[in-house]
Amino acid sequence: MKFYLGLHHPGDAKNVDRAFVSANAVANRKSVIEAKREWILDSGAFTTLASHGRYMASERDYGRLVRFMAGSTTLVAAVSQDYMCESFMLEKTGLTIADHQRLTIERFDALSDCDLGGIYLMPVLQGYAPDDYRRHVEDYGDRLQPSAWVGVGSVCKRNGRPAAIAAVLDAVHMERPDLRLHGFGVKLTSLADASVRDRLYSADSMAWSYAARIEGRNGNDWREGELYARRISEMPVQLNLNF
Repeated sequence: MKFYLGLHHPGDAKNVDRAFVSANAVANRKSVIEAKREWILDSGAFTTLASHGRYMASERDYGRLVRFMAGSTTLVAAVSQDYMCESFMLEKTGLTIADHQRLTIERFDALSDCDLGGIYLMPVLQGYAPDDYRRHVEDYGDRLQPSAWVGVGSVCKRNGRPAAIAAVLDAVHMERPDLRLHGFGVKLTSLADASVRDRLYSADSMAWSYAARIEGRNGNDWREGELYARRISEMPVQLNLNF
């Protein structure tokens, strides 16, 4: 499994093999960023919707940012602008899970029509119950190409319940076993569980920062993140024969 380290400071991407950087952190940069091996540009959807209940910038605005960052030789994907489906997010927007799923696909379609400089646009599956995600796969239809690299959203708040995350991943897998799944904000607690880890192609997390702060260390130091990423990379691979 590939692990992308969430970073506060985009410039630190040059120090780590795989970085995950929010569009909110690079929106005003005058230069592209590079990781040692590869990095993903996140849309910053969670922070934006949690703060405003809607996107403040258009799809074309985000598309322009992606196209600018396409000048980075190590950028491998840009995450589409999705709508999370946790209850507090639904309260923020005043909409339903079905609305958020529809808007997520509409946003993906609009971004797909933008010039992204050849960068892969990662679609995002949304929902809350496992069957929500299965239906969202159906809604995407042939937009999800064979073996597509696809994000799975609204799971980060369930890290204390790995079985709940595994149930979501299983539902997607049953519908489309070919998809390569990326888990947003899936931290060590869940990645230590083979029922989650073995189902993911990739994942990201910034949980290392919080852990460092509560233990009295520097939560902005990328070296703390590297230690966290190393712990994940050193986890033994456990094959789940039922998957």
